[in-house]
Amino acid sequence: MVEKAEGVSGAWNERMRLIRLRRKKERPRFWKEMAIVPKWLIWSLATLFLLAQAIGLLVNLSGAVNNGKLFPDELADHPVVASLALAGIITAISLVISAVFLMLGYVYRDAKRRDMNPVLWTLLVAVLTPSSVLIGFVIYLLVRDPLPYPCPRCATPVGPRFNFCANCKYDLRPSCPNCKRETVETDKFCPHCGQDLNPKAALESSNAPIESRQ
Repeated sequence: MVEKAEGVSGAWNERMRLIRLRRKKERPRFWKEMAIVPKWLIWSLATLFLLAQAIGLLVNLSGAVNNGKLFPDELADHPVVASLALAGIITAISLVISAVFLMLGYVYRDAKRRDMNPVLWTLLVAVLTPSSVLIGFVIYLLVRDPLPYPCPRCATPVGPRFNFCANCKYDLRPSCPNCKRETVETDKFCPHCGQDLNPKAALESSNAPIESRQ
């Protein structure tokens, strides 16, 4: 049982290592990432915010709630200050709600462009958000697949789940010739057994002084 747990933990750590290495090619920027959030969602939230402010102000000034007094009670004698306080409360609540919906919109669009299941991941984040705040979003950021990237040989866009480039058949998931475990193109030595992953370059560098003397 312990060996099985260690095997699962090792596979998880290896997956996270490969994901981190492949994500170095992305270099995401905050505003560029936020640009993928649907524009209709942003405009809808802005419209609802203005509507909530207008309804709150009208209801409060009309005395339809709070026993005919202005809210909050401490500022009932100062209509302007009370209105500003109510507007601040509505703004704070709106920011929290808007942040949640913007987060869900980002997860849906981001999962879709990474060839993941957008509906499943959006539902997972939505279910975990009320009880654990951002834990669902953090889990998604940790385990999401890298974005499609150009093939190292021919620059054709390839998906992170591809084994070979569809254009030039370049091996996108190279493995160590000694232990047969997966490596990445930036590895000079196998992280598992220490095997030199570029023996030809090492041989050429060792022969270079001899050839130069000849």
